[in-house]
Amino acid sequence: QVYLVESGGGLVQAGGSLRLSCVASGSIFSINVMGWYRQAPGKQRELVATITSGGRINYVDSVKGRFTISRDNAKNTVYLQMNSLKPEDTAVYYCNAPTLKSTYWGQGTQVTVSS
Repeated sequence: QVYLVESGGGLVQAGGSLRLSCVASGSIFSINVMGWYRQAPGKQRELVATITSGGRINYVDSVKGRFTISRDNAKNTVYLQMNSLKPEDTAVYYCNAPTLKSTYWGQGTQVTVSS
């Protein structure tokens, strides 16, 4: 079992920044990839960014150049630095950790960007 706890969401004006954190606990040895997804009202959950334990990174095109994913393996934590935020970034952001046995999700953290 893997437990993921996100923090760092909030309300910010367009152009502002937020930093999300996700702390993993439990069977963390089974985790290779960690990622961030988001779900806006009335829309499907979409991938934002992923990072492997070796540091390989992937971003959805809409956040490239604005968001940065990073990982501190010693702290079992993955971060999402979000800069130049836009109203369309408004969503609930979820931490994700797929393993061979299951895919784990955090409870989500709300990010609201006002125009």
